[in-house]
Amino acid sequence: MSGLDIPSLRLHSQHLSATAFKHPEQVVAWLGAVQAQDYAAAKWAVAQRARGVTDAAMDRALANGSILRTHVLRPTWHFVTPADIRWMLALTAPRVNAANTSAHRLLELDAAVFKRSNAALARALEGGRQLSRYELAEVLARAGIPAAGLRFIHLVMRAELDGVICSGPRRGKQFTYALLDERAPQAKPLRRDEAVARLASRYFASHGPATLQDFAWWSGLTLTDARRGVEMLGSGVKHRSYWSGSSRPRLGGLSASVHLLPNYDEYVVGYTDRSAIFDAAHAGKLGARENVLFTHTLLIDGRIRGTWKRTLRRDAVLLELMPFTPLTRLESRGVRVAAERFGEFLGLPAVVV
Repeated sequence: MSGLDIPSLRLHSQHLSATAFKHPEQVVAWLGAVQAQDYAAAKWAVAQRARGVTDAAMDRALANGSILRTHVLRPTWHFVTPADIRWMLALTAPRVNAANTSAHRLLELDAAVFKRSNAALARALEGGRQLSRYELAEVLARAGIPAAGLRFIHLVMRAELDGVICSGPRRGKQFTYALLDERAPQAKPLRRDEAVARLASRYFASHGPATLQDFAWWSGLTLTDARRGVEMLGSGVKHRSYWSGSSRPRLGGLSASVHLLPNYDEYVVGYTDRSAIFDAAHAGKLGARENVLFTHTLLIDGRIRGTWKRTLRRDAVLLELMPFTPLTRLESRGVRVAAERFGEFLGLPAVVV
């Protein structure tokens, strides 16, 4: 877009070009919510936006509840902070439930079933108990509520959206669930307009420059609500159809950068129009699905220049790079620096293939 260097500005707003954050919850609070259905990828997405945060630190943050993982915004998991989870659920859960209506009908799930399942799950988790998915399925079975396959997924999702349960500490490699009342303090509810304005302010500060359509997609809100949120941004900055937070960097201070982004990273998933960061002519090089959302991407100076894969070994992590075009010597050096940071995150030497 004329007059805006969108990649550089987004690298700045997303704290990828530079950051003062030192803790996972600071990153999650800044971004508002971080898509997290791929847990390992989401941890790396957060860690890239903070100094010295490791994979183990991310696990500790989820275990102690400084970040939570639940369904919010859209019908998928996100990281969110305890301070934000309640007002975000109140604002966006009705839209997610509406999107799930046809699935609920096919699975024979209605308000009466959800009331019974929510009550059974709440009783089972009282007193600080944390239960795995398998254990929750047993709880529902004992309550006489069939809960196999997709039916179980939607029963648990509804309990999350209704503010009954959220993530608990991991038990080995298993996710557990806990009562939201025991993981996040009660907070004064926001009026709907206040919540819309807060979400809009958070999004455009952390993701801008972005469009109204971008915000509607990311938030799961209607275009009408998204427009109302933008209108309430008294300190917002508008450049034609783009909005951003009021703080803008001097572009001359931003240096060339290389990032190994995971799939579903907010730099990619947070927008509907990705033409500023990705040349669609390379779609055929992304794999069978030909979608930048589903693959790990090599980001150079804010633009997607290739893909990458990782292979974990006991003594190292192997990184296989597939650039769309040959890299310069300077870019290759940047890749090595990014790979070293990924190795530090995992606590393993990184070997670039």
